[in-house]
Amino acid sequence: MDWNHHRFRSRWALPAPVTDVYRALERIEDYPRWWPQVREVTRLDATTGTARVRALLPYDLTQTLREERHDPAAGVLEVSLAGDIEGWARWTITPEGTGTLARYDQEVDVRKALLRRLAVPGRAFFRANHTLMMRAGRRGLAAHLGAV
Repeated sequence: MDWNHHRFRSRWALPAPVTDVYRALERIEDYPRWWPQVREVTRLDATTGTARVRALLPYDLTQTLREERHDPAAGVLEVSLAGDIEGWARWTITPEGTGTLARYDQEVDVRKALLRRLAVPGRAFFRANHTLMMRAGRRGLAAHLGAV
């Protein structure tokens, strides 16, 4: 087992139309406005940017994101990640009841040296940290969509 390899999946039920959710999620440069753990996003060009995230644990993760798929008709946004974590992340947006289901899938390998050294004893903490970050993101996006 590779202790530095992680797969995550989150499901966000949101009380907003699919088009509004997709539009908010495709504007990654706005994430810091509604997602507290996304500290900074810088667009480098139309399909590439950098992001710095920090959740509960005292470390930042910095990565370069490159758009791999931007498909509003299918409700899919996918990026490749390079930097402190490498791999991919994908949003899949679908209608659910009167609102929207935003499913987040991520598969990454940790490259940050400190986190690699702490892979075995810290794995449960890293996963909990990710879970807390995703919960805050869902709450932030729901509030943002309510205000838009």
